[in-house]
Amino acid sequence: MSKVSARVFCVALCALSAFSIAAPQPVSPTRVPGLDQVKSTTLANGLKVIVWTDRDIPNVALYNWVRVGSRNEVPGITGLAHFFEHMMFNGTAKRAPGEFDRLMEAQGGSNNAFTSDNVTVYQDWIPRSALDLVFDLEADRLANLSFDPKVVESERGVVYSERRLRTEDSNEGFLAEQVQATAFVAHPYQFPTVGWPADIQGWKIEDLQKFYKTNYAPNNCTLILVGDLSAEEGFALAKKYLEPIPRQEPPPPVRTTEPEQLGEKRVYVEREAQTPLLNVAYKSPAANDPQGPAINLLMTILTEGNSSRLHRLLVEERKIAIDVSGYFAEGFDPGLTWLSLTLPEGADVAEVERTLDGALATVVAQGVTDAELVRAKNLYASTFWKQIATINGKANLLGTFEVFEGDYQRMFDSPATYEKVTREEVQKAAARVFQKNRRTVGILTSPPEKPAASAAPAAEVKP
Repeated sequence: MSKVSARVFCVALCALSAFSIAAPQPVSPTRVPGLDQVKSTTLANGLKVIVWTDRDIPNVALYNWVRVGSRNEVPGITGLAHFFEHMMFNGTAKRAPGEFDRLMEAQGGSNNAFTSDNVTVYQDWIPRSALDLVFDLEADRLANLSFDPKVVESERGVVYSERRLRTEDSNEGFLAEQVQATAFVAHPYQFPTVGWPADIQGWKIEDLQKFYKTNYAPNNCTLILVGDLSAEEGFALAKKYLEPIPRQEPPPPVRTTEPEQLGEKRVYVEREAQTPLLNVAYKSPAANDPQGPAINLLMTILTEGNSSRLHRLLVEERKIAIDVSGYFAEGFDPGLTWLSLTLPEGADVAEVERTLDGALATVVAQGVTDAELVRAKNLYASTFWKQIATINGKANLLGTFEVFEGDYQRMFDSPATYEKVTREEVQKAAARVFQKNRRTVGILTSPPEKPAASAAPAAEVKP
């Protein structure tokens, strides 16, 4: 799958922003109701289970958060975390490839999964009547995954095709990969989630078996259950099906700390492109940093929707960009805050960069307006409350806060936490992030046209 932010709060709400007014009213800070309906336990094998009882509909959302992503890889096996996202649906010692989907869908359920730099998450949406079956399926693939060589080779081809589609055949994907690989010199965040081409082609069965045993252990997982079941039911099912799976030695920690960046880095890519691209990626803190909410609100102010500051300046007023987007890529370790611009054909990239730099310098020097901050808080609140209204959104948010911030209970204070962010805190966040000596700039343009070959001299004709 394509690299995506592991966090939930960078969701674009362009449609909502169209209805912003000059002086929007803030959403009152509110503690999220329902904490008393959430219970957690840790099984004897180290698996943490969190259950949120929600009886609105007779369904359950099950999320298994596995703490493994591309940051847990090393040269030679890059892409394995993403590869297992595919393999986990492709048979066990007891079940044939495809049977996981067939059995679940026959009971009215569905599933999906995604991989990021930090985690791999497996999602099931099921009627409560299928709980026993789904727990059996999840336990089976967590304990007895098959490594049939034919299936491995088939999925290797699927993954390579996905890389070709999303990266090699995509100017946006290719440039982002080059920028990220350049931004980090030591930390494994430099690896693309989909993996490097030679690594995809070179994985061995023993690489897969070791990766699976190390990372797909119950003590490296967090199971979230939200919906029509009690905590006691959820815990009993987890103990019956999942607790017998033995714990393993914890995966080796990622000990590498990215050295301080002391100067701007630049990447130039020449590929056939009608629309030039400009990416700017700034070194930024980890997801659990206290400035995280201020950085998220800052990026909303700058890039989210047609009313955002950079869209109005670059797209509407100056007309030197077609599109501008950005997000704070929150992970376990310090990462990047991205700004991505699509430019019109023939654009002066240097002029666009100067204008962008000037806009960011203004934010650092003068901060943001009250109206901009209120709008950003309202957009955050709208996204949050829309998610909390569904069992799927609850499962996603619970897992996000538990895994990335270490405590799901922080989710219940999140709206109030964001509402308390001040203009001064947003300005300090801008000064911390937008430092030229800590950024990587990527530019993609078409190669220069080759001069036409000189015409051969006409043959002289003598009378």
